[in-house]
Parts: sequence; C-alpha cells; structure tokens
Amino acid sequence: MIVDAAELCAELIRFDTSNFGEGKSNGERRLAEFIAKKLKSAGYQPLLMGPDPERLSLVLRVPGKRRELPGLLVQAHLDVVPAEAEQWSLEPFSGLIKDGYIHGRGACDMKDMVAMTLATLLEWAASGERPQRDVLVVFVADEEDRGDYGAAWLVAEHPELFAGVQAAIGESGGAAQLLKASDGSTVRLYPIATAERGTLHLRVRAEGVSGHGSRPVKVNAVRNLLDGLHRVAHYSWPLQLTPVVSRYLEQTTKALGFTADLGSEEGVRSAIEAMGEAGEVAAVTVRCSATPTVLRAGYKVNVIPGVAEADIDVRCVPGAEESTLATLDELLGPAISRSFIAHESPVSSEIDSPWFAAMTDSIMRYDPDAVVVPYCMGGGTDAKAFSSLGISCYGFSPLGADPDGRSPQGVHGVDERIPVASVRAGQRILHDFLSHV
Repeated sequence: MIVDAAELCAELIRFDTSNFGEGKSNGERRLAEFIAKKLKSAGYQPLLMGPDPERLSLVLRVPGKRRELPGLLVQAHLDVVPAEAEQWSLEPFSGLIKDGYIHGRGACDMKDMVAMTLATLLEWAASGERPQRDVLVVFVADEEDRGDYGAAWLVAEHPELFAGVQAAIGESGGAAQLLKASDGSTVRLYPIATAERGTLHLRVRAEGVSGHGSRPVKVNAVRNLLDGLHRVAHYSWPLQLTPVVSRYLEQTTKALGFTADLGSEEGVRSAIEAMGEAGEVAAVTVRCSATPTVLRAGYKVNVIPGVAEADIDVRCVPGAEESTLATLDELLGPAISRSFIAHESPVSSEIDSPWFAAMTDSIMRYDPDAVVVPYCMGGGTDAKAFSSLGISCYGFSPLGADPDGRSPQGVHGVDERIPVASVRAGQRILHDFLSHV
C-alpha cells in the first residue's frame, strides 16, 4: 500500500498547534491523538505522554529484525510558530493543496517530516515490513520554544525510552537545492546537518544609582548597559572554520566547478559568494555571533533608573563556547553581569560514519546525480536535547527536487508552502533509508 505523504501533510496542517512561547500554546494534544489513532488502526501501540494534558508528545518503538543492532531515533515536532492570518494569501491552517504546493503553517517546519514518517510507518504495517534495527519514533511538543513540554522533558524524565539508541535523524537536512555550476549546468545539492551552533541566550544587567533625570548620577545603569551593548554589537567575530563547515565549503564549491581557498577571510568570502543560495547557511556558520535583541529600563522620562537589562542572542560554533563567553565578558565589561535565559551547547556528529553513509546511499538510490554534503546549522533544533543522552544527531528530513522548479517557501514567515512532489519524493527516500539502515 502506498500512502500519500502529501495528503497526510495537508491533514496535519489543519490542526492549529501554534506555540506562542513561554508556555503559551494551542497545544499538541489533538494532533497527537489524531496520529495515535491512525497508528493504532494499523496495529501499533504508541504512547502519548507529557507534563501537561494539552502538551502531549507521541512515542513509538518499532522492533527491528536484528534487535542487537544499535537503535535509531526519528524525531520531529508537532508544534508550529504562530501565523498572522491577515498577512497570508490563504488561510494559514487550510492545508490546501494548490498549484503544486501544500499550503499552510508547518508545511516546511515540520509537519512534512511528521507526514513522511507516518506514511512510512503505515506502509510498513500494510506490507508487514520491519526495519533492520529498532526505530524509535518521537513526535514531540514544544520544539518552537524551549522543549520543556517536549524533547527536554522526555530526556530528563524518561531517558529509559531511548535505551539502545545510538543515532537520530530530525530537522533540517537532506532537502534538494538546485544550484548553477560554473559551466551553466544544474547541480542538485543535498546538505545533511551534522552539527549545530550553540544557542546561548543571555540576559545582561547593569545596576546604578537612581535619581532625578535633571541631576546626572555617577553610576548610570542605562549608560553602562548601552556602552557594553555597543561594544558587543560592533565586535567583528573572527573566522572559525570547523571541520564540517570546511568540508561543506570545499565539497560544494568543487561540485559547482570552483576551487575554494579557505586560508583567508577573502577566500572564504569568495567561496560563499560562489555557492549562491547554498552559501547563505555557510555565511552564518563560519563564525560566532552575538545580537542584542531586547532592551528594558526605566518607567518615566524624568527618572534615572537604577537597573537596565538587555537580552542577547548568542550563537557559537562547535568548540568555541568557552572562548565566546570569555569574549563577551570582556566586551560587556565589569559593570555588567550576565545570566542564561537558555543554554544549549553546540553539537556535532561524525561525518565519516555508517549513519551518514546510509543517508547518502538512500539519496543516491533516488537521485544518482545528487551531491551529498555535510553542513552545520546556524540555529538549533531538538537535537541538542537528544545529544545530551550521547545520541549522534543528524539533520535529515529529505525532500526531492520539484521537477518544475518549485521550492519550499515561508518558513516562520508568510505563505509557508512546500512542493507536493518534494514531499512525495522525500518520503520515498526516507522509507528507503529507514528500511535499509
């Protein structure tokens, strides 16, 4: 039996699972129960669990034919970021299939992967097929916030669920990108994420003397905070090429017919420019970054506040967490203290591993002319939570190239949509991988 992953994706989109952050959410329960019902009808016994009745994750272990082999985790999230309907061309939760696209919030992030995984499970049930090794499927809540109701909670409260699991696949990787080579030909690039920059969200605080606005004080919290933030905002972070980023740059430019000189800033910049669209992710992973995003101080124009605070979004490449924090302390200066809002260290998994090779093989069986490369994500996913259990995590939620040139659009933005053909092809790649690995 062939299950249409595109139709499934459209069905899943129609559940509004918006996550507003800080514990505010429409909840994932209804969608988790919908998926559980489909799986139970196919003969599976999924578990629904979570710290809140409305914030449920689904967990299912499919026994493999060779249970002595290390297990594999397949993880995807059920929640989505909110959508401002008035800005959209179509209703954000319509799940409409039109003009070769599946439309709606979550189409790309990441109800497509949920649908492809669910379709594979239903096909296995119909055919009697079983994977080679145990496959643990986890559809989690709360990825779009901190994971307190999803991955982070599961890892902290139920680590026994992951017994025997050695590797995981999840968000952001394995999707075809169409690039123009130097000779004018088209290259189909399939980047697989093997690393993620760390997410270090900081709250910084300056304390001073409060007083009347007409009478300047010696220790002004706002002035000290602004001085520190100015130094942070204008700091030029040095180039830090990790092995995975170097490999990504070298292999991609080679496929496009260019030679990358990675020994200088100018050489790296030229390589990134030569890569076109594929250079966008490289541009933010060749160095760390620190971006002030929120300011808080004062309550009245003629009152000097005694406290001023700011939030800074810090991202650091693998291996640079300690040096990044030390640099920030120096830039902020002694008058400013800091604390963590969120602290997720960078993660990295082996490129030269049987897992990466198996993903590559599945893509190549579908697309013999594919160019498969490793890459580092600029942001982060639930991989950071699962990595804390010693699981090697990879970004692999495959999508094939649309024959008419359509591409995924609108992730976290307006008019999110994904090509129907890409999802159907991605499900074939995923089925092949999960059946053979």
